[in-house]
Amino acid sequence: MSKVRNIAILLFNDVEVLDFCGPFEVFSVTGRRNGSNPFNVYTIAEHAQITARNNFQVLPSYTLENCPSPDILVIPGGGGHYSDGTPYGSRRETKNELLLEWIRDTALNCEHLLSVCSGALILASAGLTKNLQATTHHMSFDALREIDASLTVLEDKRVVDNGKIIFSAGISAGIDASFHLVNKLLGPQVALETAGYMEYDWTLDKH
Repeated sequence: MSKVRNIAILLFNDVEVLDFCGPFEVFSVTGRRNGSNPFNVYTIAEHAQITARNNFQVLPSYTLENCPSPDILVIPGGGGHYSDGTPYGSRRETKNELLLEWIRDTALNCEHLLSVCSGALILASAGLTKNLQATTHHMSFDALREIDASLTVLEDKRVVDNGKIIFSAGISAGIDASFHLVNKLLGPQVALETAGYMEYDWTLDKH
């Protein structure tokens, strides 16, 4: 029997809804038609309840303290600065040392880390992106470079794969990155079958 991989999707206040719901859907429905169920997908957060963008209330499956050890960690984005300069969403989490330390510790035993949108800023703030190639939401290119000047930001790429760490561009691109990872782990037949079931326009060359 193939290994069932734990996929943890990180949540935080003001997270962009499609950033985490898109990958959640892709990984959750993969293999369901043939009963292989290769992924155990769950949400995690620092707190027992979070409020995503547009006041979307979410109860994470686990907190950082009690979540199962993930094989794959998905870090979504979403956020910016209020008119007074106060950061929210992913920008606020780049200063959350408790979360950054948890990500650093978790990354040691992860098979893959996948950032969606401005989740790349969180990964960079955790010090995990040195000398990598990356992408993020088009409005976060400069912010990502400011956090980690060693990064090569590929502004024209939707998905950037460094091996262990995979980056996707803004919001809906997280769905493409998720299919990319399904293909990488389980092969094109599984990825294309899942895309067909979801009626999502994904092909092997969609990067």
